[in-house]
Amino acid sequence: MQLLNRFAVQCAYYCSDYWLHCRYTLSLLLEDLGSPQHFANLTGTIEEDRRRFCDFLELKDKQYCYPNVLTDAELNANLGLVREDPKGCLEVCLQEVANGLRNPVAMIHADDGSHRFFVAEQLGYVWVFLANGSRIDRPFLNLTQAVLSSPWTGDERGFLCIALHPRFTTVRKAYVYYSVSVKKEERIRISEFSLSEHDDNQLDHSSERTILEVVEPASNHNGGQLLFGHDGYLYIFTGDGGRAGDPFGKFGNSQNKSALLGKVLRIDVDNNDEGVPYGIPSDNPFIGEQGARPEIYAYGVRNMWRCSIDRGDPATGAGRGRMFCGDVGQNKYEEIDLIVKGGNYGWRAKEGFSCYDRKLCQNSSLDDILPIFDYPHKLGKSVTGGYIYRGCEMPNLNGLYIFGDFMSGRLMSLKENEATGEWQYNEICMGRDQTCKFPKLINSYYRYIISFAEDEAGELYFLATGVPSATARSGVIYKIVDPSRVCNQQETNHDTCSHHDHSKNYNYKETDNTKTNNYKKTSDSNKTNNKKNSTTAAHNSNTEKDDTTCTNKNNVSHNSKTNNCPEGHNSVHW
Repeated sequence: MQLLNRFAVQCAYYCSDYWLHCRYTLSLLLEDLGSPQHFANLTGTIEEDRRRFCDFLELKDKQYCYPNVLTDAELNANLGLVREDPKGCLEVCLQEVANGLRNPVAMIHADDGSHRFFVAEQLGYVWVFLANGSRIDRPFLNLTQAVLSSPWTGDERGFLCIALHPRFTTVRKAYVYYSVSVKKEERIRISEFSLSEHDDNQLDHSSERTILEVVEPASNHNGGQLLFGHDGYLYIFTGDGGRAGDPFGKFGNSQNKSALLGKVLRIDVDNNDEGVPYGIPSDNPFIGEQGARPEIYAYGVRNMWRCSIDRGDPATGAGRGRMFCGDVGQNKYEEIDLIVKGGNYGWRAKEGFSCYDRKLCQNSSLDDILPIFDYPHKLGKSVTGGYIYRGCEMPNLNGLYIFGDFMSGRLMSLKENEATGEWQYNEICMGRDQTCKFPKLINSYYRYIISFAEDEAGELYFLATGVPSATARSGVIYKIVDPSRVCNQQETNHDTCSHHDHSKNYNYKETDNTKTNNYKKTSDSNKTNNKKNSTTAAHNSNTEKDDTTCTNKNNVSHNSKTNNCPEGHNSVHW
């Protein structure tokens, strides 16, 4: 493996030519490996033995070995094509971005050219990760003293989400969603914080302004999503209040428009000049309806866990602004919804496409919006909503909705048939060991998929853990990578997309010397590289739920330019 980290995996003919013409350069490339005796033994062996050298570096796959990977007609005609295995599963690899996190529940970016990530832990910390992969020592936000959480496996309470104002560089405000206890009464709280005047990597903790609090009758189904739509309004996704079957009142909280639980709320956080904590957008659908809360944008949801806004096709803009959510099911089905204004998403009358409460389900006035997709519990028991892929590195995935399941650890995708409006399901699998052998790539991950994220360029990530507890340092951030384009990724000029190009615009406190790759991981038995199921109760579960020259590999040229990707919108390669 030490050799593989220094050379491209090679085609058979190239490997032989390389050994014949360039083998005496090996000592220059490998002189830092091990002790002098070990180094002498290693270089002496491979410099004098072609077969041994090529056994290390030859890749049998003629498409992916170097230099064929640069000239293969099929690959270059289909840059970014994620291949299917014999069973039809889309094969990808992963890159570990960070580890040692305690239940990382959310990761966002500021869309300000800094390529920073803001990563939230369930315990109440939010950390800033810079473009070089380092983490700022001081947290962006520390709410651990206020957040209601516990070390219990599967506890859904805690710090659940963060969203930055869409004009963050000028407005300099952030919004958070967390659990809190007030006089022994459990609530969900939405608060606003202002950025520190002295440090752009820290919020002013004294600036907290509570915008909204909602009493939680139970300790689960707390919702937990905040996001800003392209309309500039803040969307808040609440759970139904907990327990099984939404038992609160005649029709449950979700169908009750006088309750804020089981809803999608939309508020105006900029319109509060008169002292009110927020304004109501004038086109909210239930303004003026007797008994209905004006904040409500959509209703009939059970416990939506992770929603996202489609940034639109990079060429046409098609799909821009669509809002996708994963709604965690009760006994049988998980669902993906496309949120529209005024929509009723059916809970508790329906679970997925099926009836749950038969009396409510047969009510002619239900007028519910069906999910775009549901799946049974044999595939997974707690959906984690994802993103429509709109990045540059895997252009043939453009328009694919990628999501997962917390309990089973499955990665999944949906593709829309634009003619029929139907969505086709496909599973995403980890590439084989040979496929993902490139340096820094892996093909396994911790099974509990907590959340998904995208960077400024639209590349996708997911956050997972091996132990679903707010205090366990087993959380990892993974980037989804197409192995057919890994040569491009390994040679990308990092300076073109790092924060250093923009640092003059930020009041950075350079305390970013803490790397997050030094924590001891949990057992690999908690990892999955294909389809493994788990029945452990956990967060949001429904149990209550390739011409031979002696050049360095890094100087290889690979035409990676893709259409429709704006200048400067490069993804960070850690």
